[in-house]
Parts: sequence; structure tokens; C-alpha cells
Amino acid sequence: MRTEQNSCATPTAEADHAPSYYAASRNRELDLPRLEGEQRADVCVIGGGFSGLNTAIELAERGLSVILLEARQIGWGASGRNGGQLIRGVGHDVEQFSSVLGEEGVTELKRMGIEAVQIVRERIERYGIDCDLTWGYCDLATKPRHLQNFDEEYADLQRLGYPHALQRVSRVNMPTVIGSQRYLGGLVDMGSGHLHPLNLALGEAHAARSLGVQLYEHSPVTRIHPGTPLRIETASGSVQADSLVLACNAYLNGLEPRLAARVLPAGSYIIATERLPEPLARELLPQNMAVCDQRVALDYFRLSADHRLLFGGACHYSGRDPKDIRAYMQPKMLEVFPQLRGIGLDFAWGGMIGIGANRLPQIGRLDDQPNIYYAQAYSGHGLNATHLAGRLLGQAIAERQSRGFDLFARVPHRAFPGGRALRSPLLALGMLWYRFKDRF
Repeated sequence: MRTEQNSCATPTAEADHAPSYYAASRNRELDLPRLEGEQRADVCVIGGGFSGLNTAIELAERGLSVILLEARQIGWGASGRNGGQLIRGVGHDVEQFSSVLGEEGVTELKRMGIEAVQIVRERIERYGIDCDLTWGYCDLATKPRHLQNFDEEYADLQRLGYPHALQRVSRVNMPTVIGSQRYLGGLVDMGSGHLHPLNLALGEAHAARSLGVQLYEHSPVTRIHPGTPLRIETASGSVQADSLVLACNAYLNGLEPRLAARVLPAGSYIIATERLPEPLARELLPQNMAVCDQRVALDYFRLSADHRLLFGGACHYSGRDPKDIRAYMQPKMLEVFPQLRGIGLDFAWGGMIGIGANRLPQIGRLDDQPNIYYAQAYSGHGLNATHLAGRLLGQAIAERQSRGFDLFARVPHRAFPGGRALRSPLLALGMLWYRFKDRF
């Protein structure tokens, strides 16, 4: 395997964190070294986001030695710049996999979507990670069909024995959740919530180091030599390992072309207001919940710990970022909250998330190289699903068995058509159709 320009391989000049609210309010500096010389470990993990960090933690807790290589900085990609919404579930419409997994398998996927949030909760508690964890989340309806979907979701969660409070909210009661006239109703889930994702990633990196994981930043991989053991090269060092985990997601690119073809990098963008007076902040989101609507081009937003509105969305499949994120996102925010007209924006940033064709996380290992594992394509559910992926990979590598890992690995994932040059434009055209359907 050879590399091309990507986060896990050769870094560009953009080596520091995105100019986000999270980077400005991070509570920890790691000061990690670059890989130098020849090193040896049971497992090498490539990628310093949630997938890589949590795989490393799970492996180290099971007694394996781990080296993690990050081309830029821990949490540089989507893990450190996302919306911070910790929401149950691992995919979109998991019933579509019943022909492959059976009804029992689909039910297990749903249960793992609940377990994934619990893994995050337990990790934060066990390692004392300060990341502004706050419970409470609401799905928002803009169409009557969304309300029907909420009824079905509520009933399904009850059948699964969901342990947290759920509440259907009618339109007349929506002011108790959100200070906007835009929404027809909602589904409140007190088992989901929001947090500061970069501080979570940095805290998990600290936890991994406390377990003996060797973490290296600014160490892009230049070549992978398959075999037993594998040899992973960087510009200034190398790692020999019995197993390898590729945890690069949207920034994988040429590191493993077969996997890269199955994940589409899509841009998502966030703006953060200036600090709001507490009465205004409570007017916007009276219960300090994270919220998200149900449209294809969805909006998601929440309050930060210091009373800023963090407003995100506008998923772009074209491969081109807006010229001015503030100018692009502010009108969307004002459609929801016209009372914020005249309020300043202190931060605006974007980044790439990894989208899979069937919207289920891709967790498995290479057919022809069974000691190379991977996890990617979380399609907007990355905060919790990455932690689940780490646990399943840890079980599969350290314990040589994991029913959850085997379940995910059974689902086929097709490559996006059109190759690297055409797949983004083709998908962008397809998404126009779904956005058109959203109007009805």
C-alpha cells in the first residue's frame, strides 16, 4: 500500500486545528512527539480521532501494547470539530439490512446504537474527562410525516426496553423545548445529549497514555508493508505490529484505495455566536437540549457551556466548501431564530464527515489481509458509533471474537460510482432529488 494526500498520510500546511470554538476553548495540551526510529507493538492504530483513540483504549485495557499514529494532531478531523451531539443509533433505516442480518440482527444493531451512548458515558466517568457533558436531546419535525416517524420510533424504543425518559412533544408545547415557531412537534430523549468533542478526544488521549498507549502526532504514514508482522513506515520511523487498524474515515484517501472508494467525504459547517445573555440563551433552548431537524439538508444546534449558540448543518457532497461559512450559515440560523438578528458570530468552521452508501458504519477487516482492521463511514452518527467501533475492534483483536463485529462485517458496502473525480458530483445531483422531496 502507498499513500496519497490525506489526514492519515502526508499532511498539508493546515496542520493545526480548525479555527473553531472547540479549539479556542480546549482544556488540555498534549504536546505529543513525532515517531522516531523503529518501534514494536502488538497493534498499530492509524488515526487520532475517536475511532483510533477508543480502539487503543479498548486494546490497552485488555493488556495489548498499542502505538497510535496521527498525521496532524489528536482530534484534528471530524472528532474535534463536529456538532458535539451524542445521539443514540448507529445508522439510518437499519431495517434495510434485515435480508442480510435477519430480524434478530437488526434488533441487535438497534441495541448497539443504545449501548454506544453508554460507552461514551462510562468512558467519561471512568477517566474523569471534563467535556461539558449535558443530557437531553430533541428531534424536531418540520413535516407531518416526521411526527408519524416519531410515533414509530417511540414505540420501537419502548419495545427495546429503552432505559431513559422519552417524551412526544406537541406543537403547542414546543416552546418548552425551543424558542422557534418553525417546528410541528418533537421527540425528547433524555438518554442522548451533547458535549465538547475536542475536549473529549483530548481527554481520551490522556486516558490512553495512562494505559501505556504510545501516541505520536505529526507522524503521517508513508507506506504499509502487509504481512505478519506488518511494517508501517513514516518519514522518520517505523512500527512493526501483529495487527493494524485503519481509523482515518473521511481522510483515508489513498492509504487503502478499496476502503477509500466506500466512503465519501462530505463537508459540514458550524457557526458559533458571541456569548449570549443567559435570558436569551434560555429563550432559544429552555432546557439546554441538543436538537436536530429531520430534513436531508438538516440543521443541528445547541448551546455551549458559556451560552453561545452552536449552529451547524448544510452537508455538502460537491467537494467544494462555501467561500464564506459565516455568510452561508447565518441566514439558516436566522430562519430558525430571527431574534438573533444583530448578534455577532465569533467562530465559523467546517470539516469532512465520512458518508457510506447505505449509511451504516463500516467495521471489519480486509478479506485478503485479515490482520488489517478498519472502521469508517459513520454518516453523521460518529460521536457515539466511533466508541462502539472501538469496543468491537478491541474485542475482535484481543479476544478473537465479537458478535457485534461479525454482525457489522457481514453487511456488504459498495463503492461509490464515478471514481474519485466524479463520485462527489454524482452524489450531489442525487441529493438534489431528496432535497426536492423534502419540500412535500
